[in-house]
Amino acid sequence: MSIKLAILKSGETIISDAKELIADDVICGYLLTDPHIVDTRKTMLLTEESKDSGDVQISLVPWIMLTSERKVPIAKDWIVTIVEPVDAVKKMYEEKVNVENSQTDSSDEQRNLSE
Repeated sequence: MSIKLAILKSGETIISDAKELIADDVICGYLLTDPHIVDTRKTMLLTEESKDSGDVQISLVPWIMLTSERKVPIAKDWIVTIVEPVDAVKKMYEEKVNVENSQTDSSDEQRNLSE
């Protein structure tokens, strides 16, 4: 897996397993597997000392919630930059995707048994 953070033109931060789509030796886009939006919120506790705790809350939400497709192609001109996520965010993503995929596999098995 090559887990990356992609910043899109829309301002969204997406984490996914990203692979380059190449045509005629030129990158024309990326294939994002299990893309999730990374939502960050800085929590602040205001006190008389006005000390900033620096805590950040992170949540991961499927990027396109109304699809069952796990692989989503995206044109290269929609990507502003691609970077390595910090280890904690990478681990959070891997755990979430593994749980989602195991639930999908279980529901597929149940559906096959009922058919």
